Amino acid sequence: MPLLLGFLISVMPAPAMAQACELEWIILGAGQDAGAPQIGHPDDPAWEDPELRLYATSAALVDHRTGERHLFEATPFITDQLALLDKLAPSGSSGLGLSGIFLTHAHMGHYGGLMFLGFEAADADAIPVYAMPRMHDYLSNNGPWDQLIRFDNIRMRPIESQAPVGLSDRLQVTAHLVPHRDEYSETVAFLVESSGASLLFLPDLDSYEDWETDLGVRIEDLIARVDHAFVDATFFDDQELPGRDMSAIPHPRVATSMDRFDVLPAAERAKIVFIHFNHTNPLRFPDSPQSREVLERGYGIARRGDRFCLDRS
Repeated sequence: MPLLLGFLISVMPAPAMAQACELEWIILGAGQDAGAPQIGHPDDPAWEDPELRLYATSAALVDHRTGERHLFEATPFITDQLALLDKLAPSGSSGLGLSGIFLTHAHMGHYGGLMFLGFEAADADAIPVYAMPRMHDYLSNNGPWDQLIRFDNIRMRPIESQAPVGLSDRLQVTAHLVPHRDEYSETVAFLVESSGASLLFLPDLDSYEDWETDLGVRIEDLIARVDHAFVDATFFDDQELPGRDMSAIPHPRVATSMDRFDVLPAAERAKIVFIHFNHTNPLRFPDSPQSREVLERGYGIARRGDRFCLDRS
């Protein structure tokens, strides 16, 4: 996308965005699973300033031509996130206006919001949930999730790694296995491809090196394929959790990721958008020195409400 057009789209109000862009990706949250402020942290400034609240990472893929809205991740913040989605890209259909939900894995911030689709809350009507085999079995055979299936609040749609799921004649989503803690399910990234643009959604993985060694996937090759790459930024560096052995919490550190990606051309670096911030990560604050450094080095930082055009009318 030309830089000027990208800037114009980013500042358009919601109705103008819908007119200029048939297909868009909307950030509904950029935090780690528990968001912020977190339980047990009374000094977090977000208690006093709601604008600093951090919802767990989630995004919506909205097709304005068909009216379909697909959610990526069902977080514990889904109530607020769907309210935001309704404000930015209202649905003309009844109910929750969701055409489907894609899940990356079974850690609490990525699927726990399914509970709000149940009988006690929305009592949703047969929302398709796209999940890998182990994730499918986990939801199908464990309560309270299996009740969602028995009550037809959700309908499981099994997917396989590297097998595209067609959402329309111009849009498909493909799962790619990534190395991560897989206690209850696999973990995947999603490649979203349209007739106009494409993106990589990679909120969680252990390391880029393990991905290449274990699964033969080089992150730079995927970045080269897409227009936007939303990548794991759980921790900025190894100084965030005093008293904890951070080597036991494998995620690519933002500082290390930038050192790796700095060799890329500016146009490739501009595709990379950091997402999935722990409450300790200073990137959650737009005015932090670390946020300024990331932007100065040519990268992006996901913020709630950000919109990315994937196809223009």
